[in-house]
Amino acid sequence: MIFLKRNLPRWERTARIVTGLAIGAAAFAGFVPAGIVMYLAIATAATLVLTASVGFCPACAMLGRRSQEE
Repeated sequence: MIFLKRNLPRWERTARIVTGLAIGAAAFAGFVPAGIVMYLAIATAATLVLTASVGFCPACAMLGRRSQEE
């Protein structure tokens, strides 16, 4: 089993979930132009929600960021 230490604080995880859900809702509601832009918006929303639910962000880890909480 792969163990990833959380590197996102609670407030940022909440912000990522809210932002991801908002972007996803906008994409599915038609506020985002169809085509590649819509697919990029959906992928961005999924990435935000996934990293928030896991609590680990690979991009932040590559930069050496560690959570001060938990």
